[in-house]
Amino acid sequence: MTNVRTRQRVLFICTHNSARSQMAEGWLRHLAGDRYEVHSAGTEATFVRPLAIKAMAEVGIDISQQTSKTLNGYLREPWDFVITVCDQANEACPFFPGGKHRLHWSFPDPSTATGTDDEKLAVYRTVRDAIRIRLKEILSSERR
Repeated sequence: MTNVRTRQRVLFICTHNSARSQMAEGWLRHLAGDRYEVHSAGTEATFVRPLAIKAMAEVGIDISQQTSKTLNGYLREPWDFVITVCDQANEACPFFPGGKHRLHWSFPDPSTATGTDDEKLAVYRTVRDAIRIRLKEILSSERR
């Protein structure tokens, strides 16, 4: 008899699917390996922000091939976890069909950072690290 392991499905949602949800997708893939099927989407699709790609590359995670997508392609699919990572997406999607567990994690929008490129990148790093901490807490609690 073969042991078939079903991966849990996680969808991260943010308004533009350009930074926070993309970083969360990259982090969960990196931290959990193949234990999860991970996707991200937005209420609107734009592009993955270069500073998000750069901040993740600094910690050895390549999200440069990820693309910004809208929720439309994910609405009819079953999800174990649907996690909004920005307040606007949380308000726009108070209920998500097919989602068993709906969570909201409020992270500031790094794309609104002002200043020099280094100052903006520092904001992306802060958000990147906060997402990692939240995911590590969740992953460590499931092992108990």
